Amino acid sequence: MLVVDDEQALAEFVREALEGFVDVETAQNTSEADVQLGMQKFDLVLADHLMPGETGLDFLMRCNTHFPRMKRLLMTGYLNPDLISRAQTLANLSGYLIKPVNIAQLRTAVLGALAH
Repeated sequence: MLVVDDEQALAEFVREALEGFVDVETAQNTSEADVQLGMQKFDLVLADHLMPGETGLDFLMRCNTHFPRMKRLLMTGYLNPDLISRAQTLANLSGYLIKPVNIAQLRTAVLGALAH
């Protein structure tokens, strides 16, 4: 899976939480993620919503167009029902996570998305 988050500590938290379950690569922005997507196939991408440059939602919408079989999860620190509803439709999300994320929620969302 690919984790796209400008907060390196959070990306490393995800990597450690999923160790033994899923191989995790990280990118600090959507430009880095685009490079990785061009070099490697991923089954799942988890993107933070608010990042410098392109938002996670816009990135996941592009992923939906170019990699329709890849599962997509959005992570956000803002509980905004309109955003989440819109994001699920626009990016065809497998799910979303609200920060702060705990290990159990993360594993459930990731493993659930990969199972479908």
